[in-house]
Amino acid sequence: MSWLDDDGDDELDDFDESQIRMRPNPKANRPRTKRRPAHSDAEIGRVLGVDRGRYTVLLGEGGDADDERTITAARARELRRTPIVTGDAARVVGDLSGEDGSLGRIVGILERSSLLRRSADDTDQVERVIVANADQMLIVVAAADPEPRERLVDRYLVAALDAGIRPLLVVTKTDLADPSEFLKHFEGLDLQVFTSAQGEMPVDEIGMALIGHSTVFVGHSGVGKSTLVNALVPGARRATGHVNEVTGRGRHTSSSTVSLRYVAPPLTPGSGWVIDTPGVRSFGLGHVEPQNILAAFTELAAIAENCPRGCTHRADAEDCALNEAAADGALGEAGLARLESLQRLLATFADKL
Repeated sequence: MSWLDDDGDDELDDFDESQIRMRPNPKANRPRTKRRPAHSDAEIGRVLGVDRGRYTVLLGEGGDADDERTITAARARELRRTPIVTGDAARVVGDLSGEDGSLGRIVGILERSSLLRRSADDTDQVERVIVANADQMLIVVAAADPEPRERLVDRYLVAALDAGIRPLLVVTKTDLADPSEFLKHFEGLDLQVFTSAQGEMPVDEIGMALIGHSTVFVGHSGVGKSTLVNALVPGARRATGHVNEVTGRGRHTSSSTVSLRYVAPPLTPGSGWVIDTPGVRSFGLGHVEPQNILAAFTELAAIAENCPRGCTHRADAEDCALNEAAADGALGEAGLARLESLQRLLATFADKL
């Protein structure tokens, strides 16, 4: 029989699409939408630390002591491309009891007032976010063991002022060396300076500067940053290390960034936040725009207002008011050192100018 014959058509008349039976698929039948849940019941908390995909979040801050609690939270799927860092103000839902085994979920991040960043080196455009919503940076250096590095401090200053953060400076181990020559490098800056020696740590003076602020502590490995944090926040238990006698380098002891509450002595009521960060030996500024670097050198920025438009402020720049002031001897020894530091940083970004 040929398939062209009509004799077989009668056998197929009883079959059509209505005879097909398919198992329903709820997901396939659900229309796609980009709308996300509003999470109107979300609470706002402070991210205190991050550890392997889990976030420690403080809820109830500023309210009754009974309402304040620390929970563990995970990141919601829709935030997988959004960095969440220490200091963030997060919207949290889920189990917010804080009991053992409970887990909340971060579903949003509030707008940040500041964002401190660094890159691996000056040519790296990939930025590493260090902390959010800090308004102060305490730069910790040692007068000796390891030797203080003016250029590294300059980089901290640039990163701080680029982020809109007020810088502070503490020099530790002043019983080993006199930091006067080192501090001359920063004369003319609006920079509050503390000095610390063995047995003479200015805990109360530094603590006064922390009240009402969120302060990120940064510094080279081995300068005594964690020791200072432990003195300011009893019970912090931040690991401390030593300096290698051969290389002169400090050993990394703090491996993560964490927020710790500073509580002032009873006679000086108030509190603040200490954000301890791992020690670093370099601080790349690949994320900073070159024109913003001058803002870190406030006393030079005032002179640079007399420069012609488009001035690079580098050593070979013609009609540069900074170079003219240096040639006329108007900057002084400390000013010349500051100008050299500025021009070294600007030279790093020559390809961006």
